[in-house]
Amino acid sequence: MIYLNLFAAFFRIGLFAFGGAYSFLPLLEKEIVQKYQWLTKEEFLDVLGFVQVSPGAISIKYATYTGYKIAGLAGALIANAGNFLAPALFVLFLTLLYMKHKNLNRVKNAFSLIQPVMLAMMFAVAFRMARSGCCVKPVQIVSMAAAFFIFLFTKIHPAFIVLVSGFLGFFIG
Repeated sequence: MIYLNLFAAFFRIGLFAFGGAYSFLPLLEKEIVQKYQWLTKEEFLDVLGFVQVSPGAISIKYATYTGYKIAGLAGALIANAGNFLAPALFVLFLTLLYMKHKNLNRVKNAFSLIQPVMLAMMFAVAFRMARSGCCVKPVQIVSMAAAFFIFLFTKIHPAFIVLVSGFLGFFIG
């Protein structure tokens, strides 16, 4: 039963993972923290920290971590299968529809409304993280502001910003 639950949970996550990694963090949290209680809230945030400094899609890293924690290597593979299958099928279906109807105003309007909703969901995740006690120490506030401005006003790659912040945190605590 655990394999079916892992597959189904990550299939749903994959199916509704619109707009990039951070926009579906609330869905990840709802499935793996609230619904199944595979991770605690604290563990979810800890995992978020280490998945941000490792390469690859966030949903794959959460599927791997959660699946492995719950059911070992088989659990990690099954969670990732669900995570991959849903968007692959969905994108195939949308590709067929889009290629046929991409010039219709209703189709254009549908896609134009998805973007602000994804932005709102990313702000909601940031608000929840801040409300949970994340980023309240002076060093965290300074590093957050510095990362924001470096990302906004320079051409430094975001991965480099994240890696440097991890190293600084390791050494200065």
